Amino acid sequence: MDLWELIARERIRDTMALYNWSGDALRLDEMATAFCEDGVLETRGADAAPHGRDAIVRFLSGVGAGADAQARAKHAPDADTPAPRRIVRHVLTNVRFVELTPEHARVAAYFTVFTEIGLDHYGRYRDLFVPVGDAWLIRHRFVSTDWRAADSTMAPPSAVG
Repeated sequence: MDLWELIARERIRDTMALYNWSGDALRLDEMATAFCEDGVLETRGADAAPHGRDAIVRFLSGVGAGADAQARAKHAPDADTPAPRRIVRHVLTNVRFVELTPEHARVAAYFTVFTEIGLDHYGRYRDLFVPVGDAWLIRHRFVSTDWRAADSTMAPPSAVG
């Protein structure tokens, strides 16, 4: 294995961690920096895929706002009952480098998401990474949610096929 490949693999893993850590903390502007300026976030079952960082932030803001409101409504039916603290934790596993060249990388991984309800949903990422400066950023991410809890606070029923 050449040195460039080791560096690329670690930078890709770092970008994947940036996406999940930032998303879990609801720092969506930071999360969007995991994508190329013209990056695409495609989700199975969605009508359209946002293109570009600003569109990705707008899309994820809608998902996050809806999930937060849904979680509060489920767990705090009246104003006197405090809502539980919002918890989101993505666990990324089985990162597989399907193809890696100096110009691009195709990467597959599994994700599992825990929220304040416990296991919320899980699925797969299928990514295309490209080098941008010293980083490797997501040019295209396809998110497939394979299962969701009936009371999921994040994954809409339409996202599961």
